Amino acid sequence: MSEHDETIFSAIPLVLVGAVFAYSFVAARLDRAQISAPMVFVAFGVLIGANGLGLIKVDPGAHWLLTIAELTLALLLFSDASHLRLRDVEGDSGPPSRLLFIGLPLTLLAGTVLAYWLFPDGGWVVAALIAALLAPTDAALGAAVVNDTRVPARVRRILNLESGLNDGLATPVVMVLITVVASDEGLLGDRSWVVEAAKALAIAVVVAVVVGGVGGWLLRWCRGRGWTSPLSEQVAVLTMALLCYLVAVEIDGNGFVAAFAGGMVFGFVSPAPLRARSEFTETVGLLSSYAVWMAFGAAMVGTALEHATWRTVVMAVGALTVVRMVPVAIAMIGRQWRWPTILFVGWFGPRGLATVIFAMIAVQELEANAVTDQLVEVASLTVVLSILAHGLTASPLAARYGRWAATLPDDAPERVAVTAVSTRRVVLHAEPRGTEPNSLDDRPEQP
Repeated sequence: MSEHDETIFSAIPLVLVGAVFAYSFVAARLDRAQISAPMVFVAFGVLIGANGLGLIKVDPGAHWLLTIAELTLALLLFSDASHLRLRDVEGDSGPPSRLLFIGLPLTLLAGTVLAYWLFPDGGWVVAALIAALLAPTDAALGAAVVNDTRVPARVRRILNLESGLNDGLATPVVMVLITVVASDEGLLGDRSWVVEAAKALAIAVVVAVVVGGVGGWLLRWCRGRGWTSPLSEQVAVLTMALLCYLVAVEIDGNGFVAAFAGGMVFGFVSPAPLRARSEFTETVGLLSSYAVWMAFGAAMVGTALEHATWRTVVMAVGALTVVRMVPVAIAMIGRQWRWPTILFVGWFGPRGLATVIFAMIAVQELEANAVTDQLVEVASLTVVLSILAHGLTASPLAARYGRWAATLPDDAPERVAVTAVSTRRVVLHAEPRGTEPNSLDDRPEQP
């Protein structure tokens, strides 16, 4: 690293901490103006980056940035998996399950077809990788929807569960496709991508069971004997999430699959009070996500907008509309859901942090070439459009949909009373909106 690069790197923590410090004073005010945290930090990154004032130069393939991004995703995957579980919906797992196991595969298929039509030179595998990068949704970008009590609780729960779990389900698909593309590019040498992918996934599952399962059981055992404190339990869950990722990576496993599966195993073996301790892990992940958003704005957005073509624009718009909304309609149709609800759920599938981090990983694993340039440009443009479109429409559409839903009969599927799952992450991003709760318990899950 040159002296100039070291100077730049040393300035990044100062700039980031200063930006977070300033944002913390006006977060609620910005939220009321429909300006989300991702909007703020992406815009700030663009302002200070090479395409703005040029104060900071950030390489999207830099090792330090990739480390922060990977650990951020690992923490959020573990936290999501530990307390956003389908068994929590008490007999009403059908709607989120259909979105996850019918809607998500169809989204991947539709995205692959569209990407291949637009970028045929990359072949079907690259097209599938583009689709997989753009598949995960991020409820935090449309926090006003999930946090607006005028929207029926059942609909909000569907969106919350889907966004909490689909990034974990998409992760192994993304990682396997990156391995296949790396093999096609000759980056694996004589090694078989099938063997490499299978080995990485197998190791991840073993690590998840050992760290998440044994660690969760041990923490529960110690807690029962009064050996732990609330703070030590929060630290234990945080380190458990990090261990899942770090141990898997150290022995050539897939760290993200290990983190997600580890969170699921931990949630399975742990009682509710211990699962609630994952909130500290989530907070740390959200704080580090601000660094990722700023780096994204500084390193990727300007270049993507500068090199955008009609193909990347069509891919980005298509990913946010037909590629998402048609599969959602197929998954929900025939279940007595009304079309305004189907369109509402289909539209609010924002693309966010997982897409950005997957793109960064692809740059690192596949090295700089035409394929990675294409991946970064498509992913960056899609996320930027999503931040703007979903951020600006969340509050007005939630209010309008909520007024319509209030006119439905009590036996409508939208108005079925449900027990809400934790919405803590989106509550951290946006103040509660609406009036009276319309669920059995509309409050966030408490420790």
